[in-house]
Amino acid sequence: MKNDSQLQIDATLNEAVRVHGHLCAGQVLGVRMSLLGLREIGISDPKGADRKALMVFVEMDRCATDAIQSVTGCSLGKRSMKFMDYGKMAATFLNIATGRAVRVVAREESRHKAKEYFPEIENKYHGQTEAYKIMSDQELFEVMEVTITVPPEDMPGRPLHRVQCNSCGEHVQDMREIYRDGKILCVACAGGGYYSVHEPVLAVRYAKNP
Repeated sequence: MKNDSQLQIDATLNEAVRVHGHLCAGQVLGVRMSLLGLREIGISDPKGADRKALMVFVEMDRCATDAIQSVTGCSLGKRSMKFMDYGKMAATFLNIATGRAVRVVAREESRHKAKEYFPEIENKYHGQTEAYKIMSDQELFEVMEVTITVPPEDMPGRPLHRVQCNSCGEHVQDMREIYRDGKILCVACAGGGYYSVHEPVLAVRYAKNP
């Protein structure tokens, strides 16, 4: 018979799978990581009474991130989730009201230890998925207390600042602009963009088909 902790994991995991679309080891880790992180920083109702007191910093763009969003209710759109592109299976949970923050990191050795729980499962990913549901927090994660200082422009809420790029004319908010040679530039025009512009697609399309 399952204890209360296992029942909570199952219920939370079901919701995470509904949001993400499938069950996998990363989903289980994300759920377990979230439940542990929230407990450590004193957040009991992340989607209700505590929703404005919580921020999460995720270090991976993988399945676990969807699970963390599902459990915590934090998201990029709400500015309560921050994506730190470190490529690590880790996340930091911050209680804004108290300032307490913990970083939860998945232990690499847990991937190998999972085999001990279900040696009969040949597919290692399936075995990890089942093992991660029942392994202890101590086996799965390393938890460290950390300090996070969030600048005002990165906090949830309305933009504090909005300016126009002197090059492309697009507007930049949340103090992401770059000042160079007396000009205000967006990141892309300053040479750090992830795209390069060829031609305005809609303008060309409408010109051809008025």
